[in-house]
Amino acid sequence: MKITRFAEGISLKRSVDAGTADQRKAVQDIIYAVRKNGDEALHNFTERFDGVRLDEFLVTEQEIEQATADLTEEQVAIIQEAAENIRLFHEKQIRNSWITTDENGTMLGQKMTPLDAVGVYVPGGTAAYPSSVLMNVMPAKAAGVKRIVMVSPPGKDGKLTPAVLAAAKIAGVTEIYKIGGAQAIAALAYGTETIVHVDKIVGPGNIYVALAKREVFGDVAIDMIAGPSEIAVLADDTAVASEVAADLLSQAEHDARACSVLVTTSMVLATEVAKEVEKQVALLPRREIAEAAIKDYGRIVVCENMEEAIGAVNELAPEHLEIVTRDALEVMAKIRHAGAIFIGRFSSEPVGDYFAGPNHVLPTNGTARFSSPLNVDDFQKKSSIIMYSETAFRQNAAKIAAFARMEGLEAHARAIESRGVQEIGK
Repeated sequence: MKITRFAEGISLKRSVDAGTADQRKAVQDIIYAVRKNGDEALHNFTERFDGVRLDEFLVTEQEIEQATADLTEEQVAIIQEAAENIRLFHEKQIRNSWITTDENGTMLGQKMTPLDAVGVYVPGGTAAYPSSVLMNVMPAKAAGVKRIVMVSPPGKDGKLTPAVLAAAKIAGVTEIYKIGGAQAIAALAYGTETIVHVDKIVGPGNIYVALAKREVFGDVAIDMIAGPSEIAVLADDTAVASEVAADLLSQAEHDARACSVLVTTSMVLATEVAKEVEKQVALLPRREIAEAAIKDYGRIVVCENMEEAIGAVNELAPEHLEIVTRDALEVMAKIRHAGAIFIGRFSSEPVGDYFAGPNHVLPTNGTARFSSPLNVDDFQKKSSIIMYSETAFRQNAAKIAAFARMEGLEAHARAIESRGVQEIGK
């Protein structure tokens, strides 16, 4: 890894992958076909892209039961415990409706309502991401969403992986369909003969899934367009080089465009971590991916002092931030921009990926400056409540009508005056 001294302007931002013109056109064509031809288009695209012709997209209860039976008791127990940790964390985020009443009798408030239906996209095929299921479904359940639809591309055998199906059952998914890609996003957004459309789509996917989510946004809500993974480790001379290197590589193995950055006040640690990364990456099963990420997006930044290091991290606004320093809680208090903050030697980033409870769906590419992890609020909507009393109306009607006329909206003013504002204002 390249070692540099801190300089203003450090950034994790990479160019946004907006896809090629051909990819965008392909996604638009797929969405159009699904909207026009429904299930027939889904069958054709599934055969074309996933290599399997399915009679039914819906996953049966028997398939779910068999998938759970295919796992060991230990595996099921781990998924259940992780789900419980995630549930407990997200239930603390629930916000309730509220009402206030003024002395004049006016009632104002906010009504919290869960979304009716949410679609969850889970990457599939040869991969298995039960953690993605839990992290996207559990906050929706905590919010009170009644209908949660999961879609995931089938393998060549026409099935979904057992761990994904077991996680879906444990999390409380209500419908599961064996479809993937842009066609799955289109089906969730617009519906087909088999699938009833949803109100919001969440979950990660490849470039075609990301582009499809961009295309349907506005007709439905989406969570975010997440970029490649990122980790920044803020460390001083108390950190263990081999552990820091391992944590940097835990994200580098995700994607050749993943960012792994060490920000430190210790040149000795910087040198040791660089050596450890070179040694450890050679032993990884996903060595080629991790090496490419480290080569192109890996960096070690040495700062003069902790204040400068904290400033560097706030400039980075990383998806994941580990703090391995003296007085780590005091350092954490000065961090303004990070998706998730891991404090101390034993808070390795994978703890958050799988088990601790906070959500691992996080803002990337510097967007932690203004956005938050996936949470219960993402699955609720707010309605304002206004019940104006006659007393308040009489006190303020003339002012409201005058405000409307300042904006040139005469009908607004007359709506007020139709209730006797001229008389009231005298």
